[in-house]
Amino acid sequence: MNVNLELILVIGTLLTGVIVLLDKLVLAEKRRKRILHETYDAKFNQGDSRVTNKEYKEPWYIDYSRSFFPVLLIVLVLRSFVAEPFRIPSGSMMPTLLHGDFILVNKFTYGLRWPVLHTKFWENNQPERGDVIVFRYPKNLSLDYIKRVIGVPGDRIEYRNKVVYINGEEMKQVDLGQYYGEGRDSVMSGSEKRQENLVSISHNMLINDRRYAVDNTWTVPDGHYFVMGDNRDNSNDSRVWGMVPEKNLVGKAFMIWMNWDIPEGQFDFRRIGKQIE
Repeated sequence: MNVNLELILVIGTLLTGVIVLLDKLVLAEKRRKRILHETYDAKFNQGDSRVTNKEYKEPWYIDYSRSFFPVLLIVLVLRSFVAEPFRIPSGSMMPTLLHGDFILVNKFTYGLRWPVLHTKFWENNQPERGDVIVFRYPKNLSLDYIKRVIGVPGDRIEYRNKVVYINGEEMKQVDLGQYYGEGRDSVMSGSEKRQENLVSISHNMLINDRRYAVDNTWTVPDGHYFVMGDNRDNSNDSRVWGMVPEKNLVGKAFMIWMNWDIPEGQFDFRRIGKQIE
């Protein structure tokens, strides 16, 4: 079950904000007048010359709204327009990202979008080859995927013998030896670790020679991006389901802020603060 935290934050912020505003403009004055009226009645009906000091108490929903509204608003603004945390649930981006990595995603690098609606209202940069991006999966918009940009609009991408060619140019690979993982990532031990040069950036990747790869060629249309996982033989990516539309972009992954492999119950403090390249 996928919980739409973004929608919950928007509804909670709007609801508590409306209650706080309504109380400030209307309800607080009505309570004040009612208390004054009750105090006046108590004074003259009971023959008491003193004004009764009736305790002023806000309704619970106003008290809660006043407390939660600023917190919800700050979290919504930070999460929607600054940085959003995500957890890596799979090994498709190994060795760059491991099971249990909690990452931060820059939300303004590729422009700002309204929460829930996801319509862009402020333009900024466009993804470049080598960027690690989070996006809404084209086949199911409720799911967030993370992959590396291989092709930008206009590129001709060819995948042959587990080597990427961009516009006819081979993306050179350097053999770094066998990969040895830990915990759940040990399942990939024995794969070949290589460094791939994507024109302007170099990054590490895994190749499993025991896995069969389908060679193919794609041309990236305008407003779309071709993405692949760094764990090339264990990734569900553009080679399978196609391109990522620009409107599906969420942001650029830039840092690991924690690693906690929940099923294994393991923390890896060495990964805290590691930059994503």
